[in-house]
Amino acid sequence: MAYVTWSFDTLERFCTDVFKAFGFDEKQGGVISDVLLSSDLYGIESHGMQRMVRYHKGIEKGQIHVGAKPETVFETPVSAVIDGHSGMGQLIGVFAMEKAIEKAQTTGVGIVSVRNSNHYGIAGYYAQMASKKGLMGFSCTNSEAIMVPTFARKAMIGSNPIAVAAPADPYPFFFDASTTVVTRGKLEMYNKMGKPLPEGWALDENGAPCSEAPRVLANIVGKKGGGIMPLGGSGETLGSHKGYGWGMVAELFSSILSLGVTSDKCCTFPDKTGICHGFAAINPAIFGDADAIKKHFSEYLQALRDAPKAVGRERIYTHGEHEVASAESRRKNGVPVNDGTMVELLDLCKYLKLDFGAYFPGYKPPERFTGFAGNY
Repeated sequence: MAYVTWSFDTLERFCTDVFKAFGFDEKQGGVISDVLLSSDLYGIESHGMQRMVRYHKGIEKGQIHVGAKPETVFETPVSAVIDGHSGMGQLIGVFAMEKAIEKAQTTGVGIVSVRNSNHYGIAGYYAQMASKKGLMGFSCTNSEAIMVPTFARKAMIGSNPIAVAAPADPYPFFFDASTTVVTRGKLEMYNKMGKPLPEGWALDENGAPCSEAPRVLANIVGKKGGGIMPLGGSGETLGSHKGYGWGMVAELFSSILSLGVTSDKCCTFPDKTGICHGFAAINPAIFGDADAIKKHFSEYLQALRDAPKAVGRERIYTHGEHEVASAESRRKNGVPVNDGTMVELLDLCKYLKLDFGAYFPGYKPPERFTGFAGNY
């Protein structure tokens, strides 16, 4: 599938205007857009602009409540439980992490669990909110069940990503990964491109390996069985039980502590998805000299980069370096968007009565998409 490149400013203006058209105010639209475009800047296409259509469908179905406000329903000096009342996940996520950060700055630790939210974008965005304040940040979420537990044939756990960020020089440490081999968004991207799924990604309704993206996605939506493998594949030889276990760790901090909806029941309700999140912020100063800790960590990260290279390899990366380089490049040279997503945005503009050409002048969908636009 071909890509077309647009300036970051163009995409930011487009996203903000779309979310205004959805019913959010300018500040809210800016927050949601920042989360999505951070993903595109980092090269995590599955969680960027291509999610906009999904959000609009959630609003239309009544699962995302535009005017909802998060409510703190339980609180201590170091913890809180928040009910998102089915609001927009990014807005709830920022609210919750800000509370965790405030607690960490006051007491040294802040842990917040959220129930009744929606898809909140990349988990790493929220962990980075803490690291930018000099704190260690943690974020996780559950989601609609897409992970097939080890030796099972039905999806019971979400992609359940876990993210950790911490201050360091010259690059902050930034780790963000799903506990499945890939996310559902990756399957959606392969579906748009009409490409077979790589071996070791997905299972069909019988628990057998499957390379057909439309089939796997339809099975997930229809709860017919099958789904995506945990990290480590479908058996214990390469550690499937470890990915399965990490998925449960994310479940514990999100749906269990909040008494919220577990992954197997997420997205089964007519008026909500029930998605839950977990957040934590830790002030290194509760362990001693925060600057010394940062320096100690930075030295170890540099030792990793300087480790002997494998044959044919010139560089060892630490977590977060790729994202820094990608964001710098894309802010300077533009952000690539694939044709499948462009056509979805064209349809979305028609539905919302926005002038697509004012944002993306001269763009015309390739011939293979003829007849697709307008069917939103």
